[in-house]
Amino acid sequence: MQLSLGSSTDRIPPERDLMREMAAYEALWNTPDASMRKLAALFARHPGQPPSALVAEHDIAQSRQQLQALLEGTVPPGILLHGTPEYPARLRDAEHPVELLYYRGDLSLLQTRLVTVVGTRHPTAEGLARTTRLVGLLVGDGVTIVSGLAVGIDAVAHRAALVNNGRTVGVIGTPLNHTYPPAHADLQETIARRHLLISPVPYRRYARQGYQQNSKFFPERNRVSAALSEATIIVEAGDTSGTLGLAHAALYQKRKVFILDSSLSDAGLRWPRRLEARGGIRVTTYDDIRRALQL
Repeated sequence: MQLSLGSSTDRIPPERDLMREMAAYEALWNTPDASMRKLAALFARHPGQPPSALVAEHDIAQSRQQLQALLEGTVPPGILLHGTPEYPARLRDAEHPVELLYYRGDLSLLQTRLVTVVGTRHPTAEGLARTTRLVGLLVGDGVTIVSGLAVGIDAVAHRAALVNNGRTVGVIGTPLNHTYPPAHADLQETIARRHLLISPVPYRRYARQGYQQNSKFFPERNRVSAALSEATIIVEAGDTSGTLGLAHAALYQKRKVFILDSSLSDAGLRWPRRLEARGGIRVTTYDDIRRALQL
């Protein structure tokens, strides 16, 4: 792929062709060593430039053709592109800001108060019950629940929001036309149709890689969740849980991180005290969350 550097006056026009920008962005992912970190650094070196200013025209055309084939028969994605009014400015707080994201659903949910509720894929019965109660209280206070559609705490958080007639945002680690795990296909479609589904994952790169390489997109999904939300609540997690990466990203982005007392009281866990030492907030009752967020 050839890199084409546009002039400093190049900007996305008012009548911007977002599909073209998507094709250019996906073309940037076509190099073998592309990553969120490297693409963020590329755009940082060329501030204000849209993806199409950094990619040769023939690469954009080829990428667009391949994308059309990949998306045939699926619901076309909406596009959140840095530099457009719809793109949430708070995403720039991430260590490696994502330049372009894909979505389906109601973008107005990004204007509501967003709190991420996450935890282990292997929760205890008590953890599931705590998630259900906590989400019910948050929804009652007008909060939109963000989670990652994973097995365990994530799925329960989404479902509890739906049962309580609340709002929920799913941030996933696959392209919008994939579901992981497959058993959550109905839940993901419900969120996409009635609420909001977001993905930072490029379609073409994902389609040509294996599972092991694609699994690296899940930590990136966590960083997006942390950036979108004003706070993250960890309901239950082990010391090696991927959830902790989300918590560290949230603290890096100066977001609040809540740790339930049940985790801090567990002598077998190291992470709760480590996060508390970095600024995590201990939660003994829901009022602790309410006060910290001024709900």
